[in-house]
Amino acid sequence: MGGLEGDPAKGETVFIASGCASCHAAPDAEGDAKLVLAGGQRFASDFGTFVAPNISLHPEAGIGAWSLEDFASAVKNGVSPDGRHYYPAFPYASYSHMTDADVVDLWAYWQTLPGDAKPSQPHELAFPFNIRRSVGVWKLLYMTDDWAVQTADTPELERGRYLVEALAHCGECHTPRDALGGMNRDNWLGGAPNPTGRGTIPSLRPADLTWAPSEIAYYLETGFTPDFDSAGGHMVAVIENFARLPASDRDAVAAYLKALP
Repeated sequence: MGGLEGDPAKGETVFIASGCASCHAAPDAEGDAKLVLAGGQRFASDFGTFVAPNISLHPEAGIGAWSLEDFASAVKNGVSPDGRHYYPAFPYASYSHMTDADVVDLWAYWQTLPGDAKPSQPHELAFPFNIRRSVGVWKLLYMTDDWAVQTADTPELERGRYLVEALAHCGECHTPRDALGGMNRDNWLGGAPNPTGRGTIPSLRPADLTWAPSEIAYYLETGFTPDFDSAGGHMVAVIENFARLPASDRDAVAAYLKALP
């Protein structure tokens, strides 16, 4: 991977599609402040509360001292430079499908972002979930190189699969999980309880999401549903990101969702 040369402009697209700032910007950050990846947002789960770390380029508080290889190992394998497992609240189970070229481009874009000295805050997890060594077992159970949808026989469907299953990691929220927090791939994108305890995250399967492809693409651009409702919760940030991607990407996601078996 070190032999590849990154393109920051392409990396910005990967950054947007992957939603890096949506989780790692400081709480309530707006505008350009969202590019200061100081962390601090809190994410409730059945296992406790995860707190997004500082992943800015600050050399001590963030990841400014990392190499490209360190970054790639974290993103695709969920392993820190000192060999610790990251908790899968960091969606590396999805990012593991990213191409090496996209990781290199993303790292090149990262070099253009500011650093911030705010220290990362610890996660608030109860025993036994605070034992990181157990995450290695979780990876053996749930990490896979296989796509959830094996067949993508057109360039548009292949791009849609890459966006949904890898970069935008849609399955991390829209797929139900078992008792250990692994995604139930037999019910891929079938909807799930909201980790906050408020309501449910809807199914995206064709039998449940009956919108036309153009309506799905329009929703991803504007946040407005065919029923004149609007997106809420974390989906607001997702739509802000998708609205900045090419229209062909939104169309590709719509095509993928309508082609789900």
